[in-house]
Amino acid sequence: MTGLVAPFADVHAAVEDMITEGDKVVLRWTWGGTHTGEFWGVPPTGMQVTVTGISILRIEGGKIVEEWGEMDNMGLMAQLGVEMG
Repeated sequence: MTGLVAPFADVHAAVEDMITEGDKVVLRWTWGGTHTGEFWGVPPTGMQVTVTGISILRIEGGKIVEEWGEMDNMGLMAQLGVEMG
């Protein structure tokens, strides 16, 4: 989320689902905001975006020690008007 604060000034996130088993936590999440700064080379568009994703975290000693994740990058870029080809 740290890299989203500057380009999306009003960024907000929500955990839609959380499943735990053993040392793993699975999150289905959504974040959104207004594109007000350069992001991945795309100049500010003023567009509102919503992005979904899934993260799997491995916890050890009460801390996240590994993370795997997928995010809808193509959907995000389409919302910003970037044609992916």
